[in-house]
Amino acid sequence: MTRPPPSLTALADLLLHLLKWLLIAAAVAILAGTASAAFLFALDWATRTRLAQAWLIWLLPVAGFAVGWLYLRYGSAVEGGANLLIDEIHDPKKIIPLRMAPLVLGATVVSHLFGASVGREGTAVQMGGALADQLTRLFRLDQEDRRIILMAGISAGFASVFGTPLAGALFGLEVLAIGRLRYEAMLPCLLAAVIADQVGLLWGVQHTHYAVPLIPAISAWTLAAMVVAGVLFGVTGKVFAQATHGVSGWMKRKIAYAPLRPLAGGVVVALAVWLLGTDRYIGLGIPTIVDALQGPLPAYDFLGKMAFTIVSLGTGFKGGEVTPLFFIGATLGNALGPLLHQPVTLLAAIGFVAVFAGAANTPIASTLMAMELFGAGIGVYAAIACVVAYLFSGHAGIYRAQRGGHAKRQLAPPKNDKRS
Repeated sequence: MTRPPPSLTALADLLLHLLKWLLIAAAVAILAGTASAAFLFALDWATRTRLAQAWLIWLLPVAGFAVGWLYLRYGSAVEGGANLLIDEIHDPKKIIPLRMAPLVLGATVVSHLFGASVGREGTAVQMGGALADQLTRLFRLDQEDRRIILMAGISAGFASVFGTPLAGALFGLEVLAIGRLRYEAMLPCLLAAVIADQVGLLWGVQHTHYAVPLIPAISAWTLAAMVVAGVLFGVTGKVFAQATHGVSGWMKRKIAYAPLRPLAGGVVVALAVWLLGTDRYIGLGIPTIVDALQGPLPAYDFLGKMAFTIVSLGTGFKGGEVTPLFFIGATLGNALGPLLHQPVTLLAAIGFVAVFAGAANTPIASTLMAMELFGAGIGVYAAIACVVAYLFSGHAGIYRAQRGGHAKRQLAPPKNDKRS
């Protein structure tokens, strides 16, 4: 009996590889997309309820204590959140406990209901990763395939919560290590992200529509303005990440009993809302993001959101950093528009993604997100600003478990280096 030619054998192997990961990615996507849809519906209810019942902000300290106690009692194994997922991808040890998904979902909805300034991507990513990992035993995956399914879960969660499948796919590949992509996981991450986004839409999820009314033609000054803005966006992302980690570390040193940390944070946030007389800087802040893309806003808005989010996340409330970073970036870009003689709406859109690019060290995913949200015409501007922000944000970021794959710039060799 003659054997098939090597080319046919290779083709058959590729087809089997495609079918395998199509099946696995579809399973991951259905779980993650469904979880994200349920989360977004719950989040919408929490936000509407909080806006209708302003007095709920005074219960934020109680809610913070409840979230802290819940994690202390039942969630110590999943307290690491997204960082735990990243660690497991780098060094696989044991299956992520399934309770990560309901714990983070409930804690995030409670945080939003009572007025913490937190995001939503962390919740979607954790749910996607935890649910995906439950399939490891079902499909009898080895360690390398387990790494890939966790990455697919991250991509699916990110894509379905924001409605950005291409950015979601790249986020799962890019967030693990600075300056390095895992190309072997590209197909599963892409499939999971695209299908999860569609699953969310089938459940009736409606994502916020963002638009930039004017994208100017490329010129020497518009490109230079993107570079200058990118520097400021990168530094802002760096300050945000360092301040959030700093507050978290300080709270852990000063307050040994974990539930008291978000209680204290809740007191600070509630009093700040009362003293300022505005709830502008709590919750997701999507209405303000939309406003930043339409016209001028107060120049201090980005500072307000930074302060509220750093306190909320640093003291232990659950949710995520990304949507607050969108707010910070959009309002900072809005403020920079007149200074750089650019449309405020354009720089708001660029800041929306570039501060995130710097803080998360994900310039490619952020550029793709800009093109998915605002149209392909913004791509060149977004790419320049995101890459510059990535360069100027340093080697730290919002995800502590993120590793250093490659340096962000090539350092000059010593003078006595003999290399040609």
